[in-house]
Amino acid sequence: MDPRIARTRRALQEALFELARERSLDDITVGDIAERAGVNRSSYYQHYSDKETLLADALDVAAETAVSEVPFPEAVSDHVTPEDHPWLLAYLHHIDKNAKLYRRVLGDQGSAVAMSRTRQRLQLVVKDALTQSKFEPPPGLPLAVAASGIIGSAIGVVTAWLDQPSRVSVETAATWVGQMLRLQGALVDGRTCGNARS
Repeated sequence: MDPRIARTRRALQEALFELARERSLDDITVGDIAERAGVNRSSYYQHYSDKETLLADALDVAAETAVSEVPFPEAVSDHVTPEDHPWLLAYLHHIDKNAKLYRRVLGDQGSAVAMSRTRQRLQLVVKDALTQSKFEPPPGLPLAVAASGIIGSAIGVVTAWLDQPSRVSVETAATWVGQMLRLQGALVDGRTCGNARS
């Protein structure tokens, strides 16, 4: 990709995130995003046809950045702790920092595009984890279906965590998700996540 295109897209993504921390996504216009990014409206539309696609791209990049420097363990212990899942802990810290935006994305009135993209990315991670682990779905249950069910559980936990009036710590939320992964019979280890991110 042309470096100039990459810089403009990154500027638009960062502008949307900054604005979303200040006010509701519904109250943010294309003009607001372009102005914050330092580009004109025509430049915006050269890169994005709508705000939903920009949001989905921004979430992708932000999630990747959040976990890019996290060391992945070779294995995890039998006890579910946040330290077992450093990639998850880093991602949840990112979600916590942008809780207002993620409540909107994951809620009933959220962005269909952003939610779909998030599910697709997570499903690839989980499917890869299931493939490389000793987990075997019950006879007749396709691996992709098992992965989808596990993703639904993880997203449900994160959504409920964000909806709490007094949100518990990121570490506690990571423990909850880790416990759900174990209950589902899928232990996502660092090597698997690392492969899914590359």
